Amino acid sequence: MTRENIKEFGKIITRVINKETLNRKETREAFRQLLDNEQPEMQQGAFLAALAARGETIDEIAGCWEAIYELDTVKITLDTKAPPVENCGTGMDSLKTFNISTASSIIAAAAGIPMARHGARGVTSPCGTIDLLEELGIEVECNPQLVKKSIEKTGIGIFNGTSSQVHPRALGRILSQISFGTILNTAASLANPALPQYGVRGVYSRELLRKMPLIMAETGYKRALVIHGLSRDGKRGMDEASTLGETLVAELKENGEIICYSFTPEDVGLSRGREENLKPSSCKKLEAQRLVNLLKGEGEREREDIACLNAALIIYLMDKGKDIRDGIHQSRELIKSGRALAKLREWVGEQSYDPQKGLKKLKSLENAKATCIKT
Repeated sequence: MTRENIKEFGKIITRVINKETLNRKETREAFRQLLDNEQPEMQQGAFLAALAARGETIDEIAGCWEAIYELDTVKITLDTKAPPVENCGTGMDSLKTFNISTASSIIAAAAGIPMARHGARGVTSPCGTIDLLEELGIEVECNPQLVKKSIEKTGIGIFNGTSSQVHPRALGRILSQISFGTILNTAASLANPALPQYGVRGVYSRELLRKMPLIMAETGYKRALVIHGLSRDGKRGMDEASTLGETLVAELKENGEIICYSFTPEDVGLSRGREENLKPSSCKKLEAQRLVNLLKGEGEREREDIACLNAALIIYLMDKGKDIRDGIHQSRELIKSGRALAKLREWVGEQSYDPQKGLKKLKSLENAKATCIKT
């Protein structure tokens, strides 16, 4: 790095601080410099913080995604009978819940929908997707080819967004040094090695609900549901569909049209849940146990409700159900029949360098006494 380059990058930061916006090309170049570690760490952090404080534009998020996907993402081509789907959330929401997206992805995979997931360790939550799956016995520090094989054979797999085997240049380094929400919660999560064209994506704010379908269209998605769930009083939100209050939806259609609507738990045949029953524990093992209990049909009813609701959105998106209510019914049947738990077993056995070790870990969770522990 040269003093002149540092000064020029400082001007970019100053522009953002002064509420100016960057175009897609400028943002791509700025993130290239972050990925190549061409700027001092203090400048890198200042740039991310300035963007977060001002709020990122569609062009800025797309430019960040472009840099990460083109320069720092291993590319994978999947061979699946149906189009692969991704479901995830941005994090940074004010309503902290257990890892709903992981439970719903397993249920959806049991419905025959290929799930090509891309997740990370917890940044703003005590137990991120990767943390939880590791506790279940899935190999998360693995070569992307193993994930490809798992998706093609079992219908589900996850690429570790914090692994240098997935993002070999620098993304893991950057994520490991921050513990607050940034543009990376949105842009980096879109840099899925398989580049799926269908997805259900939860967002942390109403503002991002309006932006995200446009961003997803910019990054190659054909159809998507972008969701933001509300608390019972409507004052706080989550990056999942909600059983506490209203869920806001922006649906990207295959013709490029975006339609917005909302629904309540009662609209889809569910009772309203209680926030305290959806909160995560700081104990990863306990969260893994609760997830296994849920898939066994022995978990807390309110956790099952919200997992089935979010799985139903994937089922609806891929035209596997006539509506969300039907998707919820299918999801419950997949749990009741044992197919959801069987899908998790298949996943653990396939996305593993040592299947017996992973399955043994999962078996110990299955055999543990099913209890509804309050934390």
